[in-house]
Amino acid sequence: MEENRLKAPLADHLANERTFLAWVRTAIAIMGFGFVVVKFSIFIKQISLTIGRPPQGQSNVNSYLIGISLVALGSAIIIFSYFRYITTAEAINKGTYYNPQLLIKMLALAIFIISLGLLYYLLLSV
Repeated sequence: MEENRLKAPLADHLANERTFLAWVRTAIAIMGFGFVVVKFSIFIKQISLTIGRPPQGQSNVNSYLIGISLVALGSAIIIFSYFRYITTAEAINKGTYYNPQLLIKMLALAIFIISLGLLYYLLLSV
């Protein structure tokens, strides 16, 4: 394996590693946003109880679902990006690399669906 690695340009492997780290940063940001969505819902619930208004039940459920979905999406991105990193490293070593778009398409679709849920939640809370 080490002999094959030396045959591929080092810059290609470094670029692959930078791409993997970018995916990890993206996943952490998405999970952080999901955490904030859930915690903000808890904060709104506490404020509602403090001022004597009952919290909106469905609104809190939507917030929890969206937040948990974002954290789950971030976790999935880390797993998928790891497998893409390994696959890309092997393809670079073999000289058979091509640019797959499946992970990017899946991420865009998942974020779009979750953003629709967030938009729905925001419209209900206005």
